[in-house]
Amino acid sequence: MSAPQVSPASNRSAAAPRRGAAAQRANTSPLARLGLHTDWDVALHLPLRYEDETRLTPLSALRDGAVVTVEAVVVDAQVQGRAPRRQLLVRLSGQSPHERLTLRLFHFYPNQRKVLQPGVRLRVHGQVRHGLFGWEMVHPAWKVVEAGTPLPTVLTAVYPTTAGVAQSVLRKAVAAALERLDWRDTVPPQELARHRLPALQASLRLLHAPPPEALASLEAGTHPAQRRLKFDELLAQQLAQQQARAQREQWRAPSLQRAAGQTDLVARLQAALPFRLTAAQQRCVAEIAADLARPLPMHRLLQGDVGSGKTVVAALAAAQAIAAGWQCALMAPTEILAAQHARKLADWLQPLGVRVAWLSGSQSKTERGAALALVASGQAQLVLGTHAVIQSQVRFARLGLAIVDEQHRFGVAQRLALRDGLRAGLQDSALQPHLLMMSATPIPRTLAMALFGDLDVSTIDALPPGRTPVRTTLLAAGRRDALIARVAAQVAQGRQAYWVCPLVEESEELDLQNAVAVHAELGAALAAVPRAPAAAPLRAGLLHGRMKAADKRAVMQAFAAADIGLLVATTVIEVGVDVPAASLMVVEHAERFGLSQLHQLRGRVGRGAAQSDCVLLFTPPLSPTAAARLAAMRDLADGFALAQKDLELRGPGELLGLRQSGVPGLRYADVAHDADLLAAARDSARRLLAADPAAARQHVLRWLGEAGNWLSA
Repeated sequence: MSAPQVSPASNRSAAAPRRGAAAQRANTSPLARLGLHTDWDVALHLPLRYEDETRLTPLSALRDGAVVTVEAVVVDAQVQGRAPRRQLLVRLSGQSPHERLTLRLFHFYPNQRKVLQPGVRLRVHGQVRHGLFGWEMVHPAWKVVEAGTPLPTVLTAVYPTTAGVAQSVLRKAVAAALERLDWRDTVPPQELARHRLPALQASLRLLHAPPPEALASLEAGTHPAQRRLKFDELLAQQLAQQQARAQREQWRAPSLQRAAGQTDLVARLQAALPFRLTAAQQRCVAEIAADLARPLPMHRLLQGDVGSGKTVVAALAAAQAIAAGWQCALMAPTEILAAQHARKLADWLQPLGVRVAWLSGSQSKTERGAALALVASGQAQLVLGTHAVIQSQVRFARLGLAIVDEQHRFGVAQRLALRDGLRAGLQDSALQPHLLMMSATPIPRTLAMALFGDLDVSTIDALPPGRTPVRTTLLAAGRRDALIARVAAQVAQGRQAYWVCPLVEESEELDLQNAVAVHAELGAALAAVPRAPAAAPLRAGLLHGRMKAADKRAVMQAFAAADIGLLVATTVIEVGVDVPAASLMVVEHAERFGLSQLHQLRGRVGRGAAQSDCVLLFTPPLSPTAAARLAAMRDLADGFALAQKDLELRGPGELLGLRQSGVPGLRYADVAHDADLLAAARDSARRLLAADPAAARQHVLRWLGEAGNWLSA
């Protein structure tokens, strides 16, 4: 059987997941189903694990549970049982009559029974077990051999696969691809020597067919060949990001300096604020202001812990753009968060004469039309809203600054639309708006370097004074009734509380407390609390993502006004909800949440002077990962420390929502553990771009293909 054919290696994309879905569907070959279209695709499809078939184990030396290769002769083969539970039992004999082994095959073909005749010699590889009838293997790998057939000299690769693509097909395809490849290395020899890395050809050939003595280091992930591929992958990522930065430096943006005759809106806003900026906030304001004054488009990430004061930094950036005679747009992923920003920024800027417009999907046609007219005429100086801000019908008169909050919660396609579409709002099509992205999910340094290498990062690393630390308690679900009684009593004493549930309605698949049922349960508990005859009844509100926008606003307004003492909600309140009087947070089924999400929820309390508490209600038994997550929440208050822990526990894709947003992840490198290679790749990328741009482009195409565009989003 010949090896399946794939496209020859070329400058085209090197991975099918990075191609269009239509192209993938069009190619229905077995390898295409695995996303393997070119020889480089196949060569970079590395084994999941290895099997050692380089030595034989005598039947007399078998150990229970061991994975071994044995050679023995068929004594007999019989089919037992009836369909669909038929099985083929093949009995083998070793060098003596007492050395016996049974192969148990549940899936077999008639011709296999014909092959397995008495006297046939088999070489078998699998896990051996000692049962009631002696030694046996269930569905091992086997083949017919002659006496004295040489053993393999290298480990046998086991590849990731899918239904209908056999390991033998993959092994033949890999062997053929390795022979056809153009092995010109895109990494200069001096860079390999600098970082003590082997050649790419030697590395790939070893990884597909390693010697037995390499098994321990391969399983540990420390073999030099593995480090070479991790380095190449990180180098491609860093090259793509540095190319994006270099391209951006060729673009032009409006220089947002105060126009002649204009009052200093930034100074007036700072003077009107009821608080003083922290030193960290002042530093970030200065970094952003310097970028906005340059004629190059700013691409800056503003990150800070929950409650660190990112919104006021964004407001001062908006004031700088408006004072220079340009418009500013602020986009948030949810209407609750966008409305929270709208209220704060309107309270700060409207008294200073700034005209604000609001855009969201829930607006009436009349409201939307009026807002669009204000935006297009330039009368709206500050435009706030959800993703509706980047819809095709939105036209800005003079857009100078776009601010995106919780940017990682937007899909990559939306971020690309923001980057490319906002240019339509500029009178001069050669100009780009400045872009400020904000995140309340602190990003560990290595992850920021890996995923946001083309961005400048400003970090608010200190909380404003007066924030009361939140006490965090872990509570098993068996004590839930006592907790409900305690929460009801505290609400009756004037405390406001959140109770967060992971689901809206009951699910047959997941036995979780749902928001609708919990709302009814807690409402009954509040009604049972003794009250004075003249006292207002205690109320529990319900908030979730399926509610209409007007209903959400009404519930939040009632909670903010203390008309509702207890708010039962889903994670729709994760970001953007700011009710300083709320001082108690209960998270139901906390083991189902990630660390960053739990930290965001905890950040909804502790915003006032009163002592605040967060109770994480969990259902035992906990998995080791869930136990580690909850322990970290109990012991750590710093968002950056929690983000690092989250990175270690879940990986970068889950931490930043990248699997949902479509950013290509790392296949080989791990930013939590390969920080040294990441730093090396970043330095090498700078040198390679300067010395050999053509090789740099070839390296990115080989590893990322079209995905390089997504990394710049």
